[in-house]
Amino acid sequence: MSKLFTAKPPLGAFVTEGKTKTIHMLKDGSDLVTVVSKDDITAGDGAKHDIIPDKGRLANATTSNVFRLLKACGLPVAFVEQDGPTSFIAPKCQMLPYEVVVRREAHGSYLKRNPQLAKGQLFPHALTEFYLKTKDKNWKGKPLVADDPFMAFSDDGKEIKLFNPAKPLQGQEPFLVLATSEVYSHADESKWFPEMRRIARQAFLALERAWQLEGGRLVDLKVEFGFDAKGTLLLADVIDNDSWRVIEGGAYIDKQVYRDGGALDDVAAKYRHVAEITGHFHVPRQRIILWRGSEKDKPDAFFDALGELKDLMTVVTCSIHKEPVNGAAIFNRLIQEIPDTVVIANIGRSNGAGPVLSAMSTVPVITVPASVKDFPDDVWSSLRAPSAVPVMTVLEPANAVLAALQILSGRNPMLYAKVRGEIESRTVNTIQL
Repeated sequence: MSKLFTAKPPLGAFVTEGKTKTIHMLKDGSDLVTVVSKDDITAGDGAKHDIIPDKGRLANATTSNVFRLLKACGLPVAFVEQDGPTSFIAPKCQMLPYEVVVRREAHGSYLKRNPQLAKGQLFPHALTEFYLKTKDKNWKGKPLVADDPFMAFSDDGKEIKLFNPAKPLQGQEPFLVLATSEVYSHADESKWFPEMRRIARQAFLALERAWQLEGGRLVDLKVEFGFDAKGTLLLADVIDNDSWRVIEGGAYIDKQVYRDGGALDDVAAKYRHVAEITGHFHVPRQRIILWRGSEKDKPDAFFDALGELKDLMTVVTCSIHKEPVNGAAIFNRLIQEIPDTVVIANIGRSNGAGPVLSAMSTVPVITVPASVKDFPDDVWSSLRAPSAVPVMTVLEPANAVLAALQILSGRNPMLYAKVRGEIESRTVNTIQL
């Protein structure tokens, strides 16, 4: 559904202009700016340039949709609100001169640097790369072989090696080696690279799930960062259809169509399609119900396992054996309120509550036999369930919580980013990179 905007006041002082956007201060004296998308589209560092009518509106809609999702996922983004068809309001940021790229598959320049890999090679652990953002093949008076060179850090962290991003890395010597003092604008800038990597990866994972839910496949993503007036690191600039590669039905639906020489009408159609799809991006309303029989059944271990997600859990205290009618009424009302729910049953004196709850609803139920350590035979009352009672049994509270999060993450970009991010933090890729 299209959003209607009232007439905008005149733009404030001009801040800067890029290939596809302009930035102006707001006239209210705040540290906020208006980012205005243009109808321009470029490729090859500006060597290819066209105007696509309405692209500015579509790009702004996509960026606003994406930033709203990432903000809902708890990521620090430079976005306040969309204030017009072609603009949004953001904190003014001092931008860092880096492009951060996260890759799930091998496409584009990655294949040029690694020609031994097949197109679409999957990386179970998403890769993160840094590029120095440059213009006119120049960095502070030093000539460059190519713009936006690939960055590699020396082992001691005191030098940055620059490589041609379009040439095979194997056997390639850096065309320029810079001391970090020649790159960094802040004395402590090196400490921000792990945080940029973390935020970029979390943003990619959230968008990866959002695209999967819409039938698309996000294969890579390019983002930029900046500091707001308070010195907070924010994911900034824009994230639109120029910022990623997305595959739908085996074909690109992003800027790659333009890079490959596609007709402008086809490119415009892809941008309209993406703006519409990203309008569906959201974090759904979900819940974990922890069902216990009495106040003696302590929920602490479950809350500890949820950590910052503890608000996701609602504790219900009701003996489904002693008060079956009341328990069923409570259960059905909660499921009616939030159908996208997972139940964890943790009952101190009986393991039958989980199967009972499982038999009376369509939501997944995980039972945690609370007495299993003292009475191991009790676990059979959960494992040997009757027909049409698909209860799941997990012994450890932390694993039960993780199982619930895995179930919910199938429809939730925020939870997927958390669960998948933790998995990837302890795994490695299965191919030689």
